[in-house]
Amino acid sequence: MIHNDIELKATQERIARFEGWVAQFRVSVPKENFHAMTEGYLAEIEKMHTEVMDYLRRHPSDAAVPAHAA
Repeated sequence: MIHNDIELKATQERIARFEGWVAQFRVSVPKENFHAMTEGYLAEIEKMHTEVMDYLRRHPSDAAVPAHAA
């Protein structure tokens, strides 16, 4: 869960880095290895993207959800 704009920026940068790696794998990894090589990265990108969207949907005045409730 993203708690502030600093974490948001770090997560967005991480998404961009992972997407860059997957884009490189598309042209450098043999087809038979591509799925196995990218599956974890793509799952993590989806997870982080969901966290970004959840954070962006909240107004700054909304009370933060306690970490143990997430």
